[in-house]
Amino acid sequence: MQFEKDTLTSVIEARSRAETAKSVGEKGAAEGILTAALGRLFALVESYPDLKSSQNVLSLQEEISSTENRIGFARQLYNDLVAKFNTKQTVFPAVLIASSLGFNKAEYFQAEEGAKAVPKVDLGLK
Repeated sequence: MQFEKDTLTSVIEARSRAETAKSVGEKGAAEGILTAALGRLFALVESYPDLKSSQNVLSLQEEISSTENRIGFARQLYNDLVAKFNTKQTVFPAVLIASSLGFNKAEYFQAEEGAKAVPKVDLGLK
């Protein structure tokens, strides 16, 4: 039971770190840790047949999958906007205004490799 407790605790802590991260780089790292913790949680669910068949767990899996998809789309939108913002700063006459007002190039959101894919979970009965 200690492993189950540690897994749930790591998910909660990772979620808290992801919510409190300030910079884009910190958010990317924190979300990567959260994704890894969720993967361990899904693996834990696999080892409990009664839990796997629960409607609440099935709903949770669906919600997490759709949340991961929304996060992926939001990351892409953010990076697209950063690219436009950075490009606009290099075009005349905006380059004169941007540099004089102290605008700097924005940082792209770089998710860790594990955070880019939705965790694979098989909740089928065996």
